[in-house]
Amino acid sequence: MSDENNAIEPTAVQTGAEVAAGSGGSLPATQGDNTPTTWGGAISGILNFISLGLRVMALAVAAALLKEQLHLLKARMRRDAARARRLAEQLGQAGVDPKFQAQALEVAAAFERVAEASGEVAAAADQMEANAQFVKDAHDTEYGGIYERVNASPYAQPKPGFNEVH
Repeated sequence: MSDENNAIEPTAVQTGAEVAAGSGGSLPATQGDNTPTTWGGAISGILNFISLGLRVMALAVAAALLKEQLHLLKARMRRDAARARRLAEQLGQAGVDPKFQAQALEVAAAFERVAEASGEVAAAADQMEANAQFVKDAHDTEYGGIYERVNASPYAQPKPGFNEVH
């Protein structure tokens, strides 16, 4: 006999959906410990993927809202500082004791410090929003679609960590 006659050829190839439909609801793919993956396990994996993406997106939205509120606070503190300086000027024009003029100027300086600090926190929130969006985009790019392909595959999958890139 020649080598051609001894070749092993597949007799039938099925898609993951065809195999799952004929297997009573469990997928033939296995997890890292060689236990069969069930539909519940597949859905759980997909939900974990989606859940992580949603939490990162929620972080980005929260950072954006925080940034917006901090910019509003900064503008308010700048207006209040200007009002306190104007009050100090008016107190001087009215001949009020210089002690009270100094107190109004101290209040104006405090408002300015709050405005500066809120601006710094707003910058940090802006960076957090950008970083969260970067993480979400990287996560979607790296893992998007993998769960669907893995769970649709009729073949056993490698153990977790086998395909790590170093």
